[in-house]
Amino acid sequence: MDRTIALISLGCAKNLVNSEQMLYLLNEAGYAIAPSPDGADAVIINTCGFIDAAKSEAIDTILDAAKLKAQGRLKKIIVTGCLTERYQSEITDELPEVDAVLGVGSFGDIVSAVDAAFNGEKPKIFGDKNAPVEDTPRIVSTGPAWAYLRIAEGCNNFCAFCAIPYIRGRYRSRSMESIVSEAEELVAHGVKELIVIAQDITRYGEDLYGKRSLAELCRKLAAVDGVQWIRLHYLYPEAFDDELIDEIASNGKVVKYLDIPIQHIDDAILKKMNRHTSGDEIRALFKKLRERIPGLVLRTSLIAGIPGEGEAEFEELCKFLREARIERAGVFPFSPEEGTPAAKMEHVDEDEARRRADIIMDLQAGIMDDFCASMAGRTIPVLCERFDEEQGLNVGRGYMDSPDIDGLVFFSGRCAPGDIVNVRITGADDGNLLGEEEQNL
Repeated sequence: MDRTIALISLGCAKNLVNSEQMLYLLNEAGYAIAPSPDGADAVIINTCGFIDAAKSEAIDTILDAAKLKAQGRLKKIIVTGCLTERYQSEITDELPEVDAVLGVGSFGDIVSAVDAAFNGEKPKIFGDKNAPVEDTPRIVSTGPAWAYLRIAEGCNNFCAFCAIPYIRGRYRSRSMESIVSEAEELVAHGVKELIVIAQDITRYGEDLYGKRSLAELCRKLAAVDGVQWIRLHYLYPEAFDDELIDEIASNGKVVKYLDIPIQHIDDAILKKMNRHTSGDEIRALFKKLRERIPGLVLRTSLIAGIPGEGEAEFEELCKFLREARIERAGVFPFSPEEGTPAAKMEHVDEDEARRRADIIMDLQAGIMDDFCASMAGRTIPVLCERFDEEQGLNVGRGYMDSPDIDGLVFFSGRCAPGDIVNVRITGADDGNLLGEEEQNL
């Protein structure tokens, strides 16, 4: 009887890609994939270690697995990913129930680690986190009809608040040929939307080709027969150029939705956080993008209570948001991450940071409601994801919505999951849109 392995993937989309690669390698080695750790022979927990909340979630997940193991309902626990890379010795020292650990440079060693754990060993495998990105096949777990397409790994930006360069290593682009080949493979399995991801996609190609090459990559991906949507995550404001803007504007397959993390708008804070742009440069970029890309929807990430933020700086951020009318935003209270320069800087306490984050979220909720209301009467393409039996409606996403972080479209019609159909928007409800599929006569 095949041994069964459950896999729990925590954290970001980039981590999910690694989880999907491990699933492929395990499946090829003859392991059967279990839907739950309860009753499985082993569980792999692919962790995030970016901020305190993610670390707590990872530890809680490991402890839950340890309870199953103590009850005889699970045999082995393997922990991988960013938490293990960041706390290499602490994981096994403080959590003796863990049978194997792998760092971010060792996802390709998952089969040998699992084999060793079943042989009674306790492997600790930490490969080179700066090695070239492995082009391992994967079992896609998203969809229907959409998948993440990772084009680079690591980061060279070294923002003062961020631990990712220390965890994931330097920036390494994948070759354009390997990315396009993977896109062709995904399309062959029914994928229509490619969500292009990296810690910073705007700098794609600098290390391989000596120049920023995202615009060229978008052209090549759009030429893949069957690709209908290309969605871009995450673009850094200082790395935009006219070639990229023109490509986004003119390429009909690149959805007019851009995720551009700015974190703040105050000049002194941006400089202190080692961000490579000013508040005025951000304002000018957003203005240029809206002028040159009709129908553009912007998303950004913001940090409340960041070092250097007093009441005046916080009010400047709120004023900017009221003026810029950014349609989508993720807001996070500042988390001082050990090993980063910002952790040593003076900042407001956690409660105040959360209070400010709540204020920004309330402000953004109003902006989002206004945007949703403005969609009434428009017809937009929607990727159908499922049918909601309780409501009797299809559920999908428009071009302005990325999975798991933005809104949904609830609509009547005869489409099947995975179809992209035209939907006339009739209303809005709590950040989501309501509509009717337009039938071809």
